[in-house]
Amino acid sequence: MILPTVTLSAAPAAYIAALLRSTLIENLGEDFIRTARAKGLRESVVLFKHALRNSLVPVLTVMGPLTAALLTGSFVVEYVFAIPGMGRFFITAVTDRDYPLIMGVTLVYTALLIAANLLVDLCYSYVDPRIRAH
Repeated sequence: MILPTVTLSAAPAAYIAALLRSTLIENLGEDFIRTARAKGLRESVVLFKHALRNSLVPVLTVMGPLTAALLTGSFVVEYVFAIPGMGRFFITAVTDRDYPLIMGVTLVYTALLIAANLLVDLCYSYVDPRIRAH
């Protein structure tokens, strides 16, 4: 199970790390970080409470489409590594022209994507208090 996990997660993990690094470096030069340091806050508090929290918004934005890429990538990974799962089940249904099964699996994957995007939207208000539903 290690190789399929690494296959699915290596590229998204690198992308998220690079995005977080670039937004964190960008936020460390902002005025509110300079103000927090001038107030005498510890560097760890400035980094985690102020800089990292504001840097997570672009990362969360990417997480919705990234979830879609991981779910659709799981089709190929399950098929290549012969893992019994919904992706392999879907590919078998397509080759056998089992249309009700294709629609059912598509509906389940759609529900998963909607739930992932909803979770990302809910996390926005937790990470950035300025983003609130009125």
